[in-house]
Amino acid sequence: MLSGRRLDLLDPTPFDIEIEDIAHGLAFVARWNGQTKGNFAYSVAEHSLLVESIFSELNPSATEKWSLAALLHDAPEYVIGDMISPVKAAIGPAYEKLDDRLSRAIHIRFGLPAKIPQPVKRQIKTADKISAWLEATQIAGFTFNEANKFFGKCNQKIVDRFVIDLRAPREVRKAYISRYSQLSKLT
Repeated sequence: MLSGRRLDLLDPTPFDIEIEDIAHGLAFVARWNGQTKGNFAYSVAEHSLLVESIFSELNPSATEKWSLAALLHDAPEYVIGDMISPVKAAIGPAYEKLDDRLSRAIHIRFGLPAKIPQPVKRQIKTADKISAWLEATQIAGFTFNEANKFFGKCNQKIVDRFVIDLRAPREVRKAYISRYSQLSKLT
């Protein structure tokens, strides 16, 4: 990693994980395989910031700890990349096990439980689906009907509150670290 840490992907430990490495890696990993409108790829870091914002909007009484979990929901992708769902399914349980091991180490590193409670996980997944709907319709060329088919119909009041604005990786990296800093001071 750029921090100088050596991360064993098959046996990750919380000691080898730094937020700067996560933010940097995620800022350079493109969602939608880079097939989005705009001058910059839509990064996993940008997506994670959006998911956390949606999660916090939908769950105003959630603690900062769970907002941090929302921000970190795709953190393993800083080293394993972002794969579209059909590819993940084709790889099978091995991908899920790798993702789970990394998630556990990341959660422990940042003071979260190794396994996020199911109710919180469902809330984060709801925010993730809304984010995917927004991404699909705003930057990936989907019609509303296509997005509804793949991601479910979204509450228009929520959808109208969020606009995706693509930024350079260094700006997204800085925003990700800043949001992490805000949330970690409150947890």
